[in-house]
Amino acid sequence: MASIERRGFLTSAAAAAAGLSLSGLFNAPRAAQAVEPVARNGQAKFKFSLAAYSYRNFLPSTRGKKPAGAPQATLTLEDFIADCARFGCDGTELTSYYFPESPTPEYLRSLKALCFKLGLDVTGTAVGNEFTYDKGPDRDKQIAYTKAWIDYAEILGAPVIRIFAGSVRKGQTEEQAHALAVAAVEECCDYAGKHGVFLALENHGGLTAEPKGLLKLVKDVKSPWLGINFDSGNFHSDDPYADLEQIAPYAINAQVKVVMQRGDRKTAKKEPVDMPRVAKILRDAGYRGYVVLEYEEDEDPREVCPKFLAEMRAAFTS
Repeated sequence: MASIERRGFLTSAAAAAAGLSLSGLFNAPRAAQAVEPVARNGQAKFKFSLAAYSYRNFLPSTRGKKPAGAPQATLTLEDFIADCARFGCDGTELTSYYFPESPTPEYLRSLKALCFKLGLDVTGTAVGNEFTYDKGPDRDKQIAYTKAWIDYAEILGAPVIRIFAGSVRKGQTEEQAHALAVAAVEECCDYAGKHGVFLALENHGGLTAEPKGLLKLVKDVKSPWLGINFDSGNFHSDDPYADLEQIAPYAINAQVKVVMQRGDRKTAKKEPVDMPRVAKILRDAGYRGYVVLEYEEDEDPREVCPKFLAEMRAAFTS
């Protein structure tokens, strides 16, 4: 009996210690606090994924019309998943735009099963939301849409969803748009936390066009279920790498594009990404997780993505 009691005590003590350790890692005490840089243990670690957005011209989309001259939508998400395995990826990002408008649980589970059988993690998904609408039906629709995708992500086994803040709308001040975005993100984070899904706010124009605006949003949201989606190609400035250094400590998901934009949005010039430099930024921040290639250029992604994935692996593992 004494032995059993001792084992029970040791088990309880170990569980308590693990709980303390995890709460420290996530900076997530019971009372919601401002988002802080991610507390990480161990050395930086990278795994590699490919975003379905890379195949945007080849997949049927629920997000607007394809540009004139774009190829016909001849592929399926199943084809994309198979390519991720063929390219040697560790995972696949199943961007929401290429799903049916209201995917059934059966369909989501079929994709999850295919990924499992091919040895792939579903590394995340993304929603094209806009959180700066004033109170009313449009705003309610955006929040409901995001919550629906939290439900879908849970079924898929996707741990994170890329979200956007939105832009200052007509008749608003920047402060009003910021407050609206913060409130919507907090509401969605509260829902996401109940489903074990993180939300990653992306540096994607509008309120998040510059590090200052993105970090202000993230720090004003009170939730342990929010972080930043680090997108290497979305800052337009004289030194986008310096911008990326500012947001890297908050990254819970990372995307790499093959070009950078140097200069403001009107005069920005594209240049090839310095992949080793991006890798160093994330390594110096201690980032541990997926690095997702998002190919946005004009060549056939089925032909060029393997080359860029190889470059990415070499830069991040050297």
